[in-house]
Amino acid sequence: MAGFSIRDCSIPTCHRRLVVWHLDPPSLGGHADILLRGYIGWNSRRALQVIDKVFPKDSPVQPSLVIVYFGGNDSVAAHSSGLGPHVPLEEYIDNMRKIAKHLKSLSEKTRVIFLSCPPLNEETLRKSTSTVLSEIVRTNETCRLYSEACVSLCKEMDLKVVDLWNGMQKRDDWATACFTDGLHLSEEGSKIVVEEILRVLKEAEWDPCLHWKAMPTEFGEDSPYDLVSSSGQSTINPSDWTFHRRIQWD
Repeated sequence: MAGFSIRDCSIPTCHRRLVVWHLDPPSLGGHADILLRGYIGWNSRRALQVIDKVFPKDSPVQPSLVIVYFGGNDSVAAHSSGLGPHVPLEEYIDNMRKIAKHLKSLSEKTRVIFLSCPPLNEETLRKSTSTVLSEIVRTNETCRLYSEACVSLCKEMDLKVVDLWNGMQKRDDWATACFTDGLHLSEEGSKIVVEEILRVLKEAEWDPCLHWKAMPTEFGEDSPYDLVSSSGQSTINPSDWTFHRRIQWD
């Protein structure tokens, strides 16, 4: 994919390939610092070239969770010039295996989730492709092959994976509702991604649990500086309020 974005889901809209969770233990406040690493147009081959710089093994602080997505650009058909983002399927599998091994080696507490290649709407994509680019051949069938390869690798390596190719197509209207241009995710498509990631975090038997509801609120103690209650005699602690959010995530 030219860029993998999560739109309008209480997360800033931007392209990203790697989402990194730095989780402090309860004794240090129990909060998660989320780092978004955006590499638009990248493939798994380029990722391997920088993974030691992005995730140095000698860093004093290692991530608690890394969410990785590659496959959309790898699955683009090969260009006759040899240029372009295409990565053959077998090499893609090997690259993803190397990425997973590196991330798992960072620390005993570093968890990894892979996102598989999502589907696409070929007809809409053909109409929206810029004329400044050489012909880009993307097919939903190729997306399926790369998605299945990713899912299979994760089973082999005992990694958590979100099967986006099948997950998105559970919606009858996925082809029109999940994309802005046939390729990049719309708000509805992004919701599916977030829901699936949250499901994995909720079901994973990880210690500590990385689901947002399991994390203590940083500086969540009662305070006289909170909003004053209707009685006028006390304040109300809003630290764990969620009713104001447009989307009520589970």
